[in-house]
Amino acid sequence: MAREAEIKRKTNETDISLKLELDGSGVSDIDTGIGFFDHMLEGFSKHGFFDLEAKVAGDLAVDGHHTIEDTGIVLGTAIKKALGDKKGIKRYGSCILPMDETLVLCAVDLSGRPYLAFDADFTAERVGYMETEMVKEFFYAVSYKAKMNLHIKVLSGSNNHHIIEGMFKAFARALDEATGIDERITGILSTKGSL
Repeated sequence: MAREAEIKRKTNETDISLKLELDGSGVSDIDTGIGFFDHMLEGFSKHGFFDLEAKVAGDLAVDGHHTIEDTGIVLGTAIKKALGDKKGIKRYGSCILPMDETLVLCAVDLSGRPYLAFDADFTAERVGYMETEMVKEFFYAVSYKAKMNLHIKVLSGSNNHHIIEGMFKAFARALDEATGIDERITGILSTKGSL
C-alpha cells in the first residue's frame, strides 16, 4: 500500500496544495514563492528520499510568515496521513549531520505526542528572502500537525545558510529512518499497543 498523502488548504492568507510520498526517490517540485525555502524543501525531499510536490500562494506582500508556517502545517498533516496506522514503522530516527563548519543533531519520535525542542541561534535576520526566525515556526508547525516529538540542536556552526540547511537535511534523514518499516515489528512499536 502506498504511503502517500495529498493535502489542500486554503485560507485568507495562503492557498496550499501539497503531495507527499514517504517511499519515494527524492523527487521534488516546489514553488512557495520564497527561493531559499524552496531550496530547503528540495533538500528535505532529496535527503529523506521523499517525493514532494508543493505549490504555495501566500501573502508575501505582508511577509513570509504565513507562507512558511502554513506550509509546515500542511506538511505535518501530510506526514501524519501518509503514516496511516503506523504499523511496522521504526518510530524513532536520529541524525548528526555535518555541513562544512556546522554540525546539527536531529531526533524524531513518531509517538503521537507533539513536542518541539529547538536549540539554535542565528546571527542574521534572513537568508535570501526567508526570515531566520521562521525556521523554528516551520518545525513547530510540522511537529504539532504530524504529532511527532522533534528535537533539533545545533552543536556547532556560524554560517546561517549552513545551519538552516543542516537542520532540514538532518530532519529528512531522521524522519526517513523513523518512517522506515522493520519486518521484526508485527504491530505498533509501543508497550501501549498504539501511537
